[in-house]
Amino acid sequence: MTTAAVKPALKPATMAQALQRALRDAMADDPSVHVLGEDVGTLGGVFRITDGLAAEFGDDRCTDTPLAEAGILGTAVGMAMYGLRPVVEMQFDAFAYPSFEQLISHVAKMRNRTRGAMPLPITVRVPYGGGIGGVEHHSDSSEAYYMATPGLHVVTPATVDDAYGLLRAAIASDDPVVFLEPKRLYWSKASWSPDAPSAVEPIGRAVVRRPGSSATLITYGPSVPVCLEAAEAARAEGWDLEVVDLRSLVPFDDETVAESVRRTGRAVVVHESNGFGGPGGEIAARVTERCFHHLEAPVLRVAGFDIPYPPPMLEKHHLPGVDRVLDAVARLQWEADS
Repeated sequence: MTTAAVKPALKPATMAQALQRALRDAMADDPSVHVLGEDVGTLGGVFRITDGLAAEFGDDRCTDTPLAEAGILGTAVGMAMYGLRPVVEMQFDAFAYPSFEQLISHVAKMRNRTRGAMPLPITVRVPYGGGIGGVEHHSDSSEAYYMATPGLHVVTPATVDDAYGLLRAAIASDDPVVFLEPKRLYWSKASWSPDAPSAVEPIGRAVVRRPGSSATLITYGPSVPVCLEAAEAARAEGWDLEVVDLRSLVPFDDETVAESVRRTGRAVVVHESNGFGGPGGEIAARVTERCFHHLEAPVLRVAGFDIPYPPPMLEKHHLPGVDRVLDAVARLQWEADS
């Protein structure tokens, strides 16, 4: 007699809950995992991602720190050198900038500096991006800085499943990972089982969130829902848009992206970060190098404007929205098909 497998019960869960559970499970599975940052202990973090960890694992494994980001990351470097697996929370994106010297000069270089003898398994969690009405220093999209630093992995989830799976993978990695958490998606929901979370693609792999044949929208993190909404709206214009969620900015999944663009022949890169010097320039170059003879039009970008982050009342104009994405799609030289 065979027994049918019992399917896990799925319940609505937020990205914030999935991140919290990932931290909790990682700490339960591995006593070398420590969480540290500003207000991560008693308060449970500004966004409550570390809620309950100090009560369950103690203050010595979920530790409140002074407001000193360079000191927080420098401490994590020392902890990792002595065999621990620290997870650092930078309270907001732009708050991480004082820690750049530690990140760029030591975290990113230690493995290479020691000829592989001393990797630093540090996860740096950074809530990033706009859409919450935050002010300057609370809504930056800082991924370009991290992408331009060899020695770091850079990932960002857009779904509840990925929030759990990518964070567990980041903490388990022996290389330093900058884990960018889209603030506007913290309260997004999906059916999810915390006791049997779905397996996700590993770090370094992109996924096709929506198949299509007319053009490819290449995006990640907070812009994924925007592109999915744009793809649905594009049907009224007769466009069948494919949406590729990069998930991992470093390593970059050239294979999945190139396969999509070679098939559709057109591509738009969408992100909140500034356009000049932003991730879209590197992505467009890689696509052009690999897909040149398949392209029906230049690769276009829809990005945040080249300005410091605007006041809350103006961010709706700064952030890429459905209309700006569709405007870019309309400029992909469709007249060649008529």
